[in-house]
Amino acid sequence: MGGIFVSTAQKTFLFLQGPHGPFFYGLGKMLRAAGATVYRVGFNAGDRAFWFGAPGFIPFTDQISAWPEVFSDLLSEKSVTDIVLYGDTRPIHAQAVAIAREAGIRIHVFEEGYMRPYWCTYERDGTNGNSRLMDLSIDDMRSALERSDLDIPEPPARWGDMRQHIFYGALYHWFVLFRNGDYRNFKPHRALPLWTETTLYTRRLLLMPLIALGRILQTSRIRRGGYPYHLALLQLEHDASFIAHSPFSSMSEFLEIVIEGFAKGAPRHHHLVFKAHPLENGQLPLSRQISELAAKHNIADRVHYVRGGKLARLLDDARTAVTVNSTAAQQVLWRAIPLKVFGKAVYDKPEFVATSTVDEFFATPQRPDSRAYRDYRRFLLETSQVPGSFYSARGRRQLLRQVVDMMLNEEDPYEALRAGKLPPRQNLRIVK
Repeated sequence: MGGIFVSTAQKTFLFLQGPHGPFFYGLGKMLRAAGATVYRVGFNAGDRAFWFGAPGFIPFTDQISAWPEVFSDLLSEKSVTDIVLYGDTRPIHAQAVAIAREAGIRIHVFEEGYMRPYWCTYERDGTNGNSRLMDLSIDDMRSALERSDLDIPEPPARWGDMRQHIFYGALYHWFVLFRNGDYRNFKPHRALPLWTETTLYTRRLLLMPLIALGRILQTSRIRRGGYPYHLALLQLEHDASFIAHSPFSSMSEFLEIVIEGFAKGAPRHHHLVFKAHPLENGQLPLSRQISELAAKHNIADRVHYVRGGKLARLLDDARTAVTVNSTAAQQVLWRAIPLKVFGKAVYDKPEFVATSTVDEFFATPQRPDSRAYRDYRRFLLETSQVPGSFYSARGRRQLLRQVVDMMLNEEDPYEALRAGKLPPRQNLRIVK
């Protein structure tokens, strides 16, 4: 496989904001070990804390309006060849991506796994609705897979390192809330006040055992109910995919259209189950909103709400699923369950996703093409889906063993597979 890597002698990586926790620190450390120069722009005390005093930290303390000019100057002053970021839609990242693309600078984007929980996403130029996957057909993917016969593991049935994820989120917001004196101009990309978000993260961490008990009881009642049911997969209202790649301005709009469509189209003995995102922290009164809408459409006794938890247990008996554009829909498709989506999603292919109206979907759902989905899934796990985790220590080690070579590859993951220039893949055993 010689000749597939870019020489690191003249490589300079500029990191922007990353996932909560130490992942970007470890990634920068390994890139420096490979011979590259690494810098990190910090926008708040949380960014600084998780860089752990490593070299190359550059604090950004100006007004946010100055960011495009400051970023452009940094690209020139530091001779930057690559930028690295987590998510590409928050304003500071969207501006940076546009400027870097114009300057011909390579853009490395990380995101939560399309095949989560035990995979992370690594792409070039954009993710989710900005991913190259949006323009690739199933036939394109099958053509690229002709060079590969890798045995791909099945998706695990549980989220993984949820406690670490919540812990690092709470700790990050604590630093921003109480140690942000040097970053007084910092404006978070979310509308929720920092104090409120920190409080919600902390409360969720403390109440996890109680929430888990309630969730187990709710799930058990639904599974023992004996009625056919449909799943609505909820997302975080502040999630980048929901904000940037959906037709809704609020989650309540999605709730309204789903409940109304179910009331009109579903058989009268069927039920509807709303499952909250595992990181839903209670900032939205989802349970109350769902109850009010169900009562409005006279189906209050047929609508249920479950707070997070393991999706697999509910999917096993579900008739259909609907979502805005949640990555959890990948588990739906893996089980060949009929699916309807409302926003832009990397899995929104005509072979998989219903095009009927909501009420028609609930009345006469059509199963996805299972063979096409298996090829699609294999293509993703051969390319942009990397085994590991941003949050647990073992998961980070597994991720770093592979993703640095992918970043140093001359080709992006999709082109590398097509051209037969993928770096050697590690054993895809999943680390829990």
